[in-house]
Amino acid sequence: MAEAERIIGTPDDPEAEGTDESGSTAADAAVNAGQGRRKVLVLLSVAVVAYLLDLVSKMIVVAKLEHQPPIDIIGDWLQFRAIRNAGAAFGFGEAFTVIFTIIAAGVIVVIVRLARKLYSLPWAIALGLLLGGALGNLTDRLFRAPGVFEGAVVDFIAPKHFAVFNLADSAIVCGGILIVILSFKGLDPDGTVHKD
Repeated sequence: MAEAERIIGTPDDPEAEGTDESGSTAADAAVNAGQGRRKVLVLLSVAVVAYLLDLVSKMIVVAKLEHQPPIDIIGDWLQFRAIRNAGAAFGFGEAFTVIFTIIAAGVIVVIVRLARKLYSLPWAIALGLLLGGALGNLTDRLFRAPGVFEGAVVDFIAPKHFAVFNLADSAIVCGGILIVILSFKGLDPDGTVHKD
């Protein structure tokens, strides 16, 4: 009987269950690790989809739309018009392309580091959108003319009376909005909820 209790443990014997100082069991740690890996997988999947959609759309725009007249999608309210943007979002700061490249690389590093503590599905989606969008525009800055770290981003979605943007910009904005909402709701990336 004593041997059976040692193997399966008893509620009165926390050491038999493999608990640590915080009261967590080894099984709890394994479940948390599995959930964390799944959230990172969601983050990476969302990032890959956002990145590929952006990359493919820009390849099509450069091949079919660049140096062509704009295409009306919804009258003149929404057009596809290819432009090269050396600045930040909405064409600001064209003289600081290298700085924007460094900022995008920094954002990617922060997201990768944050992913290690990720246990929240909404945060995984938000960070995946940010990562995919940042990678999309960073790819342009690294590999498009006029040169490495100075490349101009391909923008093509042109709403009337608004700046021209691309799918990477859309992913970044949607991810940012989701992060603001999650922050207002008090949900942290590690899955905890706090009330201020």
